[in-house]
Amino acid sequence: MKKAEGAFLTISELAAELDVPQHILRYWETRFPKLRPLQRAGNRRYYRPDDVLLARRIHHLLNVEGFTVKGAQKALSEGGVVLRPPEPAAPPAAAATPAVDTLLARLEDVRATLARALGA
Repeated sequence: MKKAEGAFLTISELAAELDVPQHILRYWETRFPKLRPLQRAGNRRYYRPDDVLLARRIHHLLNVEGFTVKGAQKALSEGGVVLRPPEPAAPPAAAATPAVDTLLARLEDVRATLARALGA
């Protein structure tokens, strides 16, 4: 059963979502001061929605973009913490269709020229 959007996540739930071991999340807490989950009795961690978004951003910087920890720290401090991933680009407008048609026609001409050259 999936939790509701905005629900607190345990360290095991967040680790499973990001596909990283739990000790990595605990390590990130020591290196990224803004990542501070609630800690209840027995040091049980509960990640708030903003913590989850920050952890996703850290994961993206380190594991997708290839930043080092120090580089990710710098990126987060300089550019601010981007908690939400960028919005997907809007689909191309209908006005772009003539450009695509022109490009397609040029490619077909090149193809025909190459076919003639190979046939000669």
